[in-house]
Amino acid sequence: MAKQHGIPVIIMRGGTSKGPYFRTGDLPADEAARDRVLLAVMGSPDVRQIDGIGGADTLTSKVAMVQPSAREGVDVDYLFAQVSVTEAVVDTSPSCGNILSGVGPFAIERGMVPVTGDETRVVIFNVNTNTRIEALVQTDGEGVDYDGDMAIAGVPGTAAAVRLNFMDIVGSKTSGLLPSGHLQEEIDGVAVTLIDVAVPMMILRAADLGKTGYETPAELDADRDFFAKLEAMRLEAGRRMGLGDVTGKVLPKVAILAAPTQGGHIAARYFVPHKAHAAFAVTGALCVSTVAVLEGSVSDGLALRPEGEDREILIEHPSGMIDVALRTSGQGKDLQVVSAGAIRTARKLVTGEVYVPAATLTGA
Repeated sequence: MAKQHGIPVIIMRGGTSKGPYFRTGDLPADEAARDRVLLAVMGSPDVRQIDGIGGADTLTSKVAMVQPSAREGVDVDYLFAQVSVTEAVVDTSPSCGNILSGVGPFAIERGMVPVTGDETRVVIFNVNTNTRIEALVQTDGEGVDYDGDMAIAGVPGTAAAVRLNFMDIVGSKTSGLLPSGHLQEEIDGVAVTLIDVAVPMMILRAADLGKTGYETPAELDADRDFFAKLEAMRLEAGRRMGLGDVTGKVLPKVAILAAPTQGGHIAARYFVPHKAHAAFAVTGALCVSTVAVLEGSVSDGLALRPEGEDREILIEHPSGMIDVALRTSGQGKDLQVVSAGAIRTARKLVTGEVYVPAATLTGA
């Protein structure tokens, strides 16, 4: 008789995303076996993910794998996986800043990091990007405190704030801030800025592709000619950024910009990359906020740039606004990103075991 294999899991909402969080050691060490298990967990490939716990959307088909770290000054190592809904693909090349916001709480829940008071500091090493992040998690004598008055766009209600301070984020996957060496360049006759802060991105003005930049995700998703043009440009951007052939890969990501209309500093739509994001990715927000203050980039004439080098940048997106605390020095090609922080929330939804067919572990 076929057996089902149970795996300990906590399902959490992290920022505007949701998915299972695993201890790395509870999954197969072999990458191929691990990917089979994750596909089975989420129910992919299937447009409804009916035979798994995936939510039939890219924002709810994400996985966090966490383990205690042997790195000096680091508490836990975090590996993110984007599980395709419709294809048998598990992609660990990108990171996810929203899912990241649940890593600190998960580490505390699983006893990897002890509570230290009303706020517990968790230093996370992101294996996907080889970067460190400081997460400040609200805690009490019983553990993680999920209740609070912090509201974030794209999530109903309020919860306790999780502050994420990103370190070592320039050149996350490429040679540096501007991997092609240009503040602006043209791809297929369209001006773009190719930049890598927390995530490599191709950023352009919405108007240059016939868009306002204020469209809803559904309106953008319905325009397949627009996506075909965007994808052709993205493939060339990947080559210029030193990422090679990015066919079938999610990096570089893409954003289109417009002037702000709701009191922010820039309006943007973020792509993942073949679908418009319902809100905004944290890593994408760090990248777009940097472009917004980068003189000579495609944000010239659109972004409202606060004075000084320690600034709060507000990005308008389909679900509201996301704010980034950005500290920089220098200007133009000499711009240095000293630090970038974002405030998210997270909530524990389910603790237990998720079951997959035992055959997924062996491939039989």
